[in-house]
Amino acid sequence: MEGFDLNKLVRESVSKLQPYSSARDEYVSDGSEMIFLDANENPFDNEVNRYPDPYQRSLKSLLAEQKRVSESQILLGNGSDEVLDLIYRAFCEPNQDNIITLPPTYGMYKVLAGINAVENKEVLLTADFEPNVEEILNAVDANSKLLFICSPNNPTGNSFKKGLIEKLLKSFNGLVVIDEAYIDFSKDESWLSQLNNYPNLIVTQTLSKAYGLAGIRLGICYASEEIISVLNKIKPPYNVNQLTQQRALKRVLNQDLVNQEVKQILEERTELIKALDSLEFVSELYPTDANFVLAKVDDANKRYHQLLEKQVVVRNRSTQPLCESTLRFTVGTPEENKKLIAILKELN
Repeated sequence: MEGFDLNKLVRESVSKLQPYSSARDEYVSDGSEMIFLDANENPFDNEVNRYPDPYQRSLKSLLAEQKRVSESQILLGNGSDEVLDLIYRAFCEPNQDNIITLPPTYGMYKVLAGINAVENKEVLLTADFEPNVEEILNAVDANSKLLFICSPNNPTGNSFKKGLIEKLLKSFNGLVVIDEAYIDFSKDESWLSQLNNYPNLIVTQTLSKAYGLAGIRLGICYASEEIISVLNKIKPPYNVNQLTQQRALKRVLNQDLVNQEVKQILEERTELIKALDSLEFVSELYPTDANFVLAKVDDANKRYHQLLEKQVVVRNRSTQPLCESTLRFTVGTPEENKKLIAILKELN
């Protein structure tokens, strides 16, 4: 993208900020032969008595190898929500700048805008759940800093057309954040392969979905070295704890098992779609590249509570724009899906 200047997007206070230097920032070593008397820790070893690596070097090295990016292009956070919040705080001036979101979409973009006192300009997706490029660009002004694109999208499940996203990357002068929380369930290629072609591109991913590690809270941000450098200035020094780093390393190393589980989820998704399609009270199923299915039903509130009475919790998305009377079904285990399908067939 010609003429892109990241310095014009960074908040002035962040540009001038002298980042906090933790005790573990002042040397580079694996620590195996060192006596640590610098960080006022309890010296007695219990496996977590020391502060964790503030830059998660071992985990980043593995991710960099797998994703074919540089370690300097990776930021890890306490869940994707921390990663997203850091992006707001680095680039959006409170009570001045704005961001653009594309409802129906992930609700935390709007919540974080409110927390950071940043205006949220909403541009609805089209009727077939695609970005309305013309309307998005019409909404842009001099203070538009971030554009959030969730693809595959939550709650609709579809991946956006590559050409539409390319137009936005080329035309939007701010940062384009592509949230790929569900990319592992999609046949589409990740936008990570385009990082070096678009200096305004940020890609976020997570270990909470396909990797099955929602409980450890590990979010990942991929971007240019310049963008990551800005985010590193403002992140808390030890934002990813030692237990999270250890568990993530173990899981990411076991890629074969992850792939096997994803394959099974996709097979179960196919069976769930067949079952939902056979129900009289389901009027439409929306295309999905995620580990869930959005279904339009006759009465979402009624069906939601019927399922709840049967100890099955799904998500009622009827309050979202363009999602009137819809339920979102996450793909469960074969046993869970079998029970769900049996219950659905019994509903009147």
